[in-house]
Amino acid sequence: MLGIIGNYLEIIRYADIIIIYYAAYRLLLWAHNSHIFKLIRGILVVLSLYFITYFAHLPMLNWVIKQISTVMLLLLIIIFQPELRRFLEKIGSFGRFFSPILSGNQANHVIMIKHLLRSIDILSKEKLGALIVVEVGYNLSEYMDSGIAIKAPVSADLLATLFWHDAPTHDGAVIIRENKIEAAGCLLPLTDTRLQDRRLGTRHRAAIGLSERTDALIFVISEETGIVSLAERGNLTRYMTREAIETRLFNLYQESQHNPRTAVKNKIKSVFSRGEL
Repeated sequence: MLGIIGNYLEIIRYADIIIIYYAAYRLLLWAHNSHIFKLIRGILVVLSLYFITYFAHLPMLNWVIKQISTVMLLLLIIIFQPELRRFLEKIGSFGRFFSPILSGNQANHVIMIKHLLRSIDILSKEKLGALIVVEVGYNLSEYMDSGIAIKAPVSADLLATLFWHDAPTHDGAVIIRENKIEAAGCLLPLTDTRLQDRRLGTRHRAAIGLSERTDALIFVISEETGIVSLAERGNLTRYMTREAIETRLFNLYQESQHNPRTAVKNKIKSVFSRGEL
């Protein structure tokens, strides 16, 4: 009996450690995606100066730094109110916070890829400027809110219509989540990086800007040349062929399926869909 209790307590202790480590990982990931690492370094510098002046017995300088720190704390709360709100919303939506966004069964994903490839072919051939975002792990709800809600299955005809010249969503981005077009006409952040190629326009800057902040895949179709580009992790790859796009999308799906958290999530979904519970 004592042995069973001891094993149970051991399991609880390990579970406690795993939860803490995972929560810390998600917090750091959020901080990285929110671009506040530079700010955190600045805070650490101020704290270091505070302790240095304290132990060096410099009371006047220590008092000044203490007052600055108080003001900085209030400014941080004001400046990062949107990020803090989104962070708390993620905690409230448990599933979104603790699991990747990309999911769905293989058949639906294959259909989505086929429609996406066909739409890119149409947009490129007709030289219709387009921004197509595929959500991966980082929640893009904040960017969806800036556009028009669509919430429709991915369709080549629908995507081509959304980017047609006279469409009100022509100049914005389409965001795809879980094999569905969630929103269109969305505004994306522009990159601060200076682009060497002057032929790259606002769409390319927006694609790179979002890829610097999130792990999404962003496809860009040039309105002038019809050239297809892919922005990912802050890098822009131009002259993407149909085969290259297809390979990247299928690799993305395979990566999500090999992720154990996604596998558990999909298993739970399949159980509910079969009515086993």
